[in-house]
Amino acid sequence: MSGNVSSRAVPGRPRAHRATEPPAGPNGPVGTSAPARGPAPQVPAAQPHAPQVPAQSTGSRPAYAGRLGTVRAYIALTKPRIIELLLITTVPAMMLAAGGFPSPWLVLATLAGGSLAAGSANVLNCYIDRDIDVVMRRTSRRATAQGQVSARGVLVFGIALGIASLALLAVTTTWLATLLTFLAIIGYVVGYTIGLKRRTPSNIVWGGAAGCMPTLIGWAAVTGSLAWPALVMFMIVFFWTPPHFWALAMRFKDDYARAGVPMLPVVATPQVVADRIVVYSWVMVAVSLLLIPVMTPLYPVAAVLLGALFLLEAHRVRIRVRNGGEPKPMRLFHWSTTYLTLLFVVIGVDTLLPL
Repeated sequence: MSGNVSSRAVPGRPRAHRATEPPAGPNGPVGTSAPARGPAPQVPAAQPHAPQVPAQSTGSRPAYAGRLGTVRAYIALTKPRIIELLLITTVPAMMLAAGGFPSPWLVLATLAGGSLAAGSANVLNCYIDRDIDVVMRRTSRRATAQGQVSARGVLVFGIALGIASLALLAVTTTWLATLLTFLAIIGYVVGYTIGLKRRTPSNIVWGGAAGCMPTLIGWAAVTGSLAWPALVMFMIVFFWTPPHFWALAMRFKDDYARAGVPMLPVVATPQVVADRIVVYSWVMVAVSLLLIPVMTPLYPVAAVLLGALFLLEAHRVRIRVRNGGEPKPMRLFHWSTTYLTLLFVVIGVDTLLPL
């Protein structure tokens, strides 16, 4: 199947795009009837992106104009919404490690260092993926894909954020938290973006481990060590990531196919994808129950209820696929974000309650 993906991706990457390629990250479907839309044969597969190409060549800046716009462009490349989700898992881990609320200054330092680290990884991801971001509709408006910022500037910015994050954490937290942060950056940039993303449909399974690191980093920042509750929280996020991302990839599989990225929905049937979503969802819920021995009665009730709702939505995707209908994967995608947020909020609140 991966061979078919590559052959489909070639028409979607015309030389005209590569010639204007500066710096950029994921997705959006494009109809197969695109070549019939107009007489521009030189960019047949990239018709949906035609508005951006002229903008690059004329030097206009439709998305980010002026100096303030350039600053906004660099900030956007850090993917602030993803950073928010990562930080949501950090604070509850710190609270559970401390048995309450830790030092506010330690929390602020850890969150600041974690934000810089996540921003660094995301910016470097955009730098590496700037060629396919031009092709993919969902990412075609990124500043790197549109040529709003230079590739060199993005690279320097990403590296600078990484160095700043490690320096801040080294001074304000523990050596273990700093080391784990370094491994998270390397894991996402080298392990996932460079090593796995364009080579295997299991990319998000193993590459997603970098996104689980904030739980370990938060715990290590408080205690200077790791313990099994931290590993359980790590595994919750680890098994949560594939259903979350595969749901998104089902919606934008055409984008990934044209870019030559073998995401599971590109190389496997919808039935296979739906089955795996269900399996990982069940494992995730089962792992979440392993925290019950160290929590108050609030947590098991919330974990079971939230897990049941997650499983219900996952099974709905599979049922719709089996019945030949529209899988509506974005419902699971959005709910999965809510699930993870609420589960970790409960973990944080639970630590403040008397046993």
